[in-house]
Amino acid sequence: MKPYRSLLFVPGHKPAWVDKALRAGAHALILDLEDAVPGSAKQEARAAVVDSIDRLAGSGTGVFVRVNPLDTEHFGKDVAAVVRHGLTGLLLPKVYSRDDVVAYDALVTAAEIERGLPRGTVGLVPSLETARSLVNVDEIAAAPRVISLMAAAAKDADISREVGFTWTPSGLETLYLRSKVVLAARAAGLRHIVLGLWQEIGDLEGLRTFARDNSRLGYGGQVLIHPSHVAVVNDEYGPSDGELDRLRRLVDTYESGAALGEGAVLFEGEHIDLAHAQHARDVLAVNEDQKEESVA
Repeated sequence: MKPYRSLLFVPGHKPAWVDKALRAGAHALILDLEDAVPGSAKQEARAAVVDSIDRLAGSGTGVFVRVNPLDTEHFGKDVAAVVRHGLTGLLLPKVYSRDDVVAYDALVTAAEIERGLPRGTVGLVPSLETARSLVNVDEIAAAPRVISLMAAAAKDADISREVGFTWTPSGLETLYLRSKVVLAARAAGLRHIVLGLWQEIGDLEGLRTFARDNSRLGYGGQVLIHPSHVAVVNDEYGPSDGELDRLRRLVDTYESGAALGEGAVLFEGEHIDLAHAQHARDVLAVNEDQKEESVA
């Protein structure tokens, strides 16, 4: 998945909110057909989401749709309607195992064929909001079409009810769960994964701390519920300009030493070798990818 730092939810039955989300600077939108949409508005929301996908195609903004779970009557209609040109991927709620992802994969393949899209056009992002999904995260991460994972750590939401933890702003109670998702993602070759959800709308400093901590843990972005959170998240996920400058100096110093036959060198009081230089190159490369995406 492209390195989207901010993925902002937009209720599917409120298409006017799409423009607000774009003005906020969100890297990607999640058009929601699940929890944000009442049962009586599911059909209306589905039609509005289709119109939004068509309108956003080619805009450079990532477009995801959270479809309804497999235990509802809506998921099949959701997938058949929204899989089309311009859709980046589906956010999959209430996933329990690899089998759930495989079921969605079959539906998406059928819809791609129907629409004349190349197979594999649409990616899948399982939302890890159940205890079973966290136990099975390794097999879920390696399932067909999975391009990213969304780890859930929200206050008083599905995951807290399932696991039984009491949410705190510091997040110590979910550190193991969040770390487990990072390891599973890396083992499956997924470099960019996202986290949700900060629900304290007015606490931007708390959001900043939360985002910074999870960026350091290995997450590349965050799922959001309010436009005011976008700027903070875009700022906190990824290295600062000062850190990027330090990494460039580190690479230059190492390469100068390597040219003289040195395997390890001293950089600003720190011992570095090839592993440190390669890490710096990887971070710089991801940052360049993000800059290119923002320009596009």
